[in-house]
Amino acid sequence: MSDYIDYIRKIVDKWKKQMRRNPSFVNKRVAALQKRINKIYPKVWHDSITKIVKEMVRGVLFGARYISPRPKESTPFIEREMEILKRIDQYKTTGAIEGAVTGGAGLLLGIADFPLLLSIKLKLLFDIAGLYGFDVKDHKERIFILYVFQLTFSSKETQQQTFEILENWNEFQTTLPDDIHTFDWLQFQQQYRDYLDLAKLAQLIPIIGAPIGAFVNHRLIKKLGNTAMQAYRMRILDAADKGNRFVL
Repeated sequence: MSDYIDYIRKIVDKWKKQMRRNPSFVNKRVAALQKRINKIYPKVWHDSITKIVKEMVRGVLFGARYISPRPKESTPFIEREMEILKRIDQYKTTGAIEGAVTGGAGLLLGIADFPLLLSIKLKLLFDIAGLYGFDVKDHKERIFILYVFQLTFSSKETQQQTFEILENWNEFQTTLPDDIHTFDWLQFQQQYRDYLDLAKLAQLIPIIGAPIGAFVNHRLIKKLGNTAMQAYRMRILDAADKGNRFVL
C-alpha cells in the first residue's frame, strides 16, 4: 500500500504544478476564439443553456437524486480507486452514446445534449465523492463538487482561482455560509458554457455531428473524472498527513 500511496503522491504533485502554470499563448488564443464563437450562436441558444445550467446546479445543491451510498470505512483506498476508475469508464461510454444520439441532429437536440451530458457528469462526481468516503448530503461537500466541476471546465484564470480554493479547502469551507444560495452559479454556468462552445460547435453539423458528439463527450467525461480524482486525492493526502480520519 505504501508504494501505491507514493505513486499517488507523485501524480498529485505533477498535477498541482500543471494547475499553477500561467496561461500559455495557446490558452489565451483559445479563450479569444471562444468569445468569438459565442457571437455565432443565436440568443435562444444562450438563454436556453443559461437556464438549463442554473436549474441543474440548483438541483445539485438541493436535490437528492444524485446522492450515492458511501462504501464501508474499512474498504481499502486502492479498492476505492479501482471502483472509481470503473465508474469513470462506464460514464464515458454512457456519455459517448448520448453524444452520438444527439450529435448532428440540429440545434434542438444540440440544446438537449447539454442537460443530458451535464446530468451524467454531475452524477459521476457524486459517485466519486461517495466512493472516496465523503458525505454528499452535507451541502459543503456539494459545493466542493461544484468547484471540482468548475476547475475542469473553465478558463485558465478561473481554473487557477478555483484550484487555490480546493488546495486550501479545509480553511475555505469554514468561511462558507449556511445559506447555499450564495454559490456563484452565474460564473459557474458562464465558464462551463464558454468552455464547451468550441468543442460542441462541430457536433451540430449534420452527418459528422454524431461521431464528433461521441468523441467530445467521451473526452470531456474522461477529463472530469481525472480532475476529480486528483482533487480528492489532494484533499485526502492532506488530511492523512495531518492525522485526520482518512486511512490510506
